[in-house]
Amino acid sequence: MKLTWIVVADSSRARILNARTASKIEEIMDFAHPEGRLHEQELTTDLPGKDANKGAAGKHGFQDKIEPKQQEAIDFAKQIARYIDDALDENKFEQLMIVAEPSFLGIFRKQLSDEVRDRISFELDKNITTHSVDDICKHLPLPFSKF
Repeated sequence: MKLTWIVVADSSRARILNARTASKIEEIMDFAHPEGRLHEQELTTDLPGKDANKGAAGKHGFQDKIEPKQQEAIDFAKQIARYIDDALDENKFEQLMIVAEPSFLGIFRKQLSDEVRDRISFELDKNITTHSVDDICKHLPLPFSKF
């Protein structure tokens, strides 16, 4: 069996499990990102500015292309992706399984290097970061799902 890492993540937490064998799965890292739980107004200190365009019918707010909450998710995904890239460089795993909250999965996938993407053997868009290791395994393909 290939040395497998399992990443279980959402925008505020990521857990990395090491599957030495299908019967021996242990959590090796737990990333916390409390900013991922904040509401949009808690991430910004002020509303967007207003542009009083004299020729226009009304005022328009200046908006960033990326909302602060989404930027926090991107930053967290980059942090996890860097950790996984470094681990791959150190030959700590051969294949990767990812279980992530649906909107975070897309963000996370974009941050992964091509080398890491080539090692992905399974993806599931589900938010189970708070589940036990045994319950997480039930969502994985065989032989992991037996436990």
